[in-house]
Amino acid sequence: MSKEITIELEQGLPLHADLGGPEKAAVGIIIFAHGSGSSRHSSRNRRVAEVLHEAGFQTVLVDLLTPGEDRVDLKTGEHRFDIELLGERVTRTIDWVRRVDDAPIGLFGASTGAAAALVATARRPKEIGAVVSRGGRPDLAGEALDLVRAPTLLIVGGLDLTVLELNQMAQNRLRAEAALEIVPGATHLFEEPGTLDLVADLAADWFRRHL
Repeated sequence: MSKEITIELEQGLPLHADLGGPEKAAVGIIIFAHGSGSSRHSSRNRRVAEVLHEAGFQTVLVDLLTPGEDRVDLKTGEHRFDIELLGERVTRTIDWVRRVDDAPIGLFGASTGAAAALVATARRPKEIGAVVSRGGRPDLAGEALDLVRAPTLLIVGGLDLTVLELNQMAQNRLRAEAALEIVPGATHLFEEPGTLDLVADLAADWFRRHL
């Protein structure tokens, strides 16, 4: 079960999100940070969210761009790599969650959303208990990598060679606990049979351990 919610930013800017999972987040709340033109309707992230629900987590799948920004981005692609903007939106989502619930918070980021999640983690070190990146670009978090203190799991497809190299470099920069899981036979989007299920299981296990 999930319901659509609206997170109000400064100046009345709305972010649309879906809140799902158990009504009481006894285990924790996982905020999803989408990237590279994706949205809260991403079938891959929704599949991961379903597994997290089964593990007792609530999830917040949030569109990091307003409807107007999204329309511009579909034409120009100018916002999807704006890590400063996306990181700020994740940070504001963390603040919103904290105002309504005191459960532990984790972040799940995909593609450029992983960089945004790490930027937000660096900005809210006392609020974030764990981070998971799926096929992410943590390298785009820049100097924020040095400030992350939450245990971070980087999941990369074994056939996604360029992104794998970038994740290895990012892992070496992270000063917190950082693990790299390589999913054999998987490409960037984890479209191969069984690979996304493995991602979901790895994420659920990481959040159970650290939240």
